[in-house]
Order: sequence, then structure tokens, then C-alpha cells
Amino acid sequence: MQVILASGSATRRNMLRCAGVAVEVIVAEVDEARIKADARHNGACASDLSVTLAVLKAAHISAQRPEALVIGADQVLHCNDVWFDKPTNRDEIRTHIRRLRGQTHYLATAVACARAGTTIWHHTETAELTMRMVSDAFIEDYIAHEGNIPLASVGAYLLESRGIQLFNRIEGSYFTILGLPLLPLLGFLRQEGVLLS
Repeated sequence: MQVILASGSATRRNMLRCAGVAVEVIVAEVDEARIKADARHNGACASDLSVTLAVLKAAHISAQRPEALVIGADQVLHCNDVWFDKPTNRDEIRTHIRRLRGQTHYLATAVACARAGTTIWHHTETAELTMRMVSDAFIEDYIAHEGNIPLASVGAYLLESRGIQLFNRIEGSYFTILGLPLLPLLGFLRQEGVLLS
């Protein structure tokens, strides 16, 4: 069965390919800003928003490619009732880390699968991360070494690189933090016959 990942995330693509799931990548274009604004207006929680975004992305591509199984995923970082967006430049990387240091934040990560334009499964998990009280000097050194790499992450960090030094406590699945609840997804793909059981 053809499997499509409706996400431009290189991390998600690599996780699936390393796990033995051959995927075609087609990026789903959805108006995330409007969807987030509507969710906030309607009192949705971050977990609900992540599911909504994952479902919409999967369904959007699935309507175009009804023969395929389409995987959509999304992640929402929230801290002190604020939803974060990916930083767009190094100044925003700095701002993100300053706002998160010394705080506990949460990553609500969702995955959804669709076929023929209809959602057939979804799952969400939340990870809890506590950032240590890093110094301004550390932040500058971090940005100097990481460059634009943190722009790919809503939290301005990648745990698989120097970003791990930002934390003193992490609870939750490593894969969920990277942006895809991989083990539940693999279980669903086995159930659907995409992978051998």
C-alpha cells in the first residue's frame, strides 16, 4: 500500500524511513494561523489543536490521493497558557529560549491517518519538558553553534543535538518530542497490513 507523509518535516520522514516505513512526502498546505486562531477563540486545548491540524493535513492530501494511506502529524508547544510558533530567525530563537528557561512546557503531538479523504485513526500524546535556568552567555553560545538548525523546531531546540543541554528534566516519549508518536503509529500500520505483524 502506498504511504504518504503529509508533512515537510525531515525529522518525521527520517523516523519513518529508519523504522522501515517507505513514504512519499507531499506537504499539506493548510492555514495553520487561522486554525490556531479559531481553536483559541473556541477554547480548544493544545492537544485538541494538534489533533485538528494532523487530521486536516492527512485529509487534505488523502482527498487528492484516495488510493494511499496518508499520515498527518502536528505538534503544539504550550507554556503558561501561551502557544508557541516556530522561530523565524535567530532573534526569535533567543526570545523562545528566554521565555522557556526555568519553566516547564508541554509538547502536544498528534498523528492521524486518512484514506479516501476520511480519517480512519488518530492518536495524541503529550511530553513534559523542564528547561534549566540557562544563562544569557549559554544562549549566545548555543545560537553560535546551532545556527539556523533550531528554526526547524517549535521550541527552538533539537534534543538530538546541543538542544539536550537546555534541559534538566524530560518526561514522555522521545519520538513524541521529535514530533511523531511513532510506536502507536507503527502499531496501527501493522493492524492495517502496511507492516508485517
